[in-house]
Amino acid sequence: MKNVNKYQRQYFEARGVTMDWMKKSYIERPPIWCSVDLRDGNQALITPMSLEEKLDFFQMLCKVGFKEIEIGFPAASETEYDFCRTLICRKLIPDDVTIQVLTQAREHIIEKTFKAIEGAKHAIVHLYNSTSKAQREQVFKREKAEIIELAIKGAKLCKEYKEKAKGKITLEYSPESFTGTEPEFALEICNEVLSVWEPTADDKAIINLPVTVSHSMPHVYAAQVEYMSKNLYKRENVVISLHPHNDRGCAVADSEMGLLAGGDRIEGTLFGNGERTGNVDIITLALNMYSQGVDPELDFFDLPAITKVYERVTRMQVPPRQPYSGQLVFAAFSGSHQDAIAKGMKYREERNLDTWTVPYLPLDPADVGRVYEADVIRINSQSGKGGIGYILETQFKLVLPPKMREVFGYHVKSISDHAHKELSYQEVYEIFLRDFVNVKSPLSILKSSFSNECEHENFYYDNDVVWAKIGMELNGERKVVSDEGNGRMDAACNAVRRFLGDHFSLDSYAEHALDEKSSSKAASYVSITKDGKTYWGAGIHSDIMTSSLNALVSAVNNMLKSEKE
Repeated sequence: MKNVNKYQRQYFEARGVTMDWMKKSYIERPPIWCSVDLRDGNQALITPMSLEEKLDFFQMLCKVGFKEIEIGFPAASETEYDFCRTLICRKLIPDDVTIQVLTQAREHIIEKTFKAIEGAKHAIVHLYNSTSKAQREQVFKREKAEIIELAIKGAKLCKEYKEKAKGKITLEYSPESFTGTEPEFALEICNEVLSVWEPTADDKAIINLPVTVSHSMPHVYAAQVEYMSKNLYKRENVVISLHPHNDRGCAVADSEMGLLAGGDRIEGTLFGNGERTGNVDIITLALNMYSQGVDPELDFFDLPAITKVYERVTRMQVPPRQPYSGQLVFAAFSGSHQDAIAKGMKYREERNLDTWTVPYLPLDPADVGRVYEADVIRINSQSGKGGIGYILETQFKLVLPPKMREVFGYHVKSISDHAHKELSYQEVYEIFLRDFVNVKSPLSILKSSFSNECEHENFYYDNDVVWAKIGMELNGERKVVSDEGNGRMDAACNAVRRFLGDHFSLDSYAEHALDEKSSSKAASYVSITKDGKTYWGAGIHSDIMTSSLNALVSAVNNMLKSEKE
């Protein structure tokens, strides 16, 4: 690409880190989760949420299990202020939930922020000022000492207002644009703030390390987190919070590596909504842990319902390939994928397994409110016999013989290909009924009977011989034909051959009940062969012999149609 020399690395590598955390292969326990949907997420919307929409979203976040929720910047606008007051005055904040509010390091803003949270039992006041080299030089035009002075002033004011507050107040500080800040300077300013607050075991402070703009690979950010974790003042009384944005598409990796490197807390949003490319998606993070056998302590067991609320109040759409929550993330169109999933599901069911190891599915779709049949196996021109057979079996109780499953699979794929569309399960079923089940044209059966006694004279009686007497019609010609065989199907097949004056052989036959009731209908499957080609038919009827005869005639009709074409 052109102009590549325009770009230089804007991050600063941390020194003196061991990166021993890279030896860990998974996150052993969930972090403290803080949703910032109502602040970061809301300010990124084309149309910000109304008061009632914010209330709906807040209540959903509480239901999911968030114990810390950033509700906005109350000094920034009357809308933000009124939302904070509404939550408190209407007593809508559960006792185990802490609201969080954002403030700049300016006295009148801090004063209004504390006024906004009056009456709250628990609140986090989140103080920030920007510390990056680019911001210092280009925006504020201030030296490092002046930036530190601003942070100290804000920290002192927050402490003073906290001491006057009646509720339990936790203080949080963010060196905004942390990833563009020299680690030594970020440490210095955070320690100055902590020296003002003097956190204790019973009154911890939060130091938030935001990936305000993602500049580096995830391990570089995690090394910065390690550096801060090892050198913060009174680290044992400090909660290290991570707030990754997704400019490089690395927010999840930044978060996971940052937690391994010493982070205790995550600030993020549902579905990753946020300015520019968004915040870290807490759903993805939490379910990544869940899929490794670690309880994230958030409830995403009904993701479709959560998605519905989110899309309604934000007017945003969850992308179909969004991890875990997208409409198509569990969908398998590929024939080989469908076959593997179908066999994996059957393997798990046959062995009554407690663990989840189904190919191509990192977790059980049912655990996040998804439906196997609607979300996993999807039918189009790329589908295969395994998936199509799985649908007929699980949805319609039709267990096709393996070879028929393959023939029908190609048939469905061809229809989907010519229609240029995905087929619903009902459409697949209707195709099977139309083209393979009880096919009555061009040959039709008018009446049939079977006996061990021959109606002709001078016959040799044999208990192993069955005589079929079948009335048939083809192209307006009606005739009753009798013939014998070593069973009913063989006798019927011989009678049909005699009527058609054609030679074909009965290749295979299978049958099963459609359910366990004694009055259940039977499904029969027949294949016949002529000149090396195989033709399939199926029959469904309450009488097993009628079902079998219908399957035979269906196969014959498919043969006749094929020859005519």
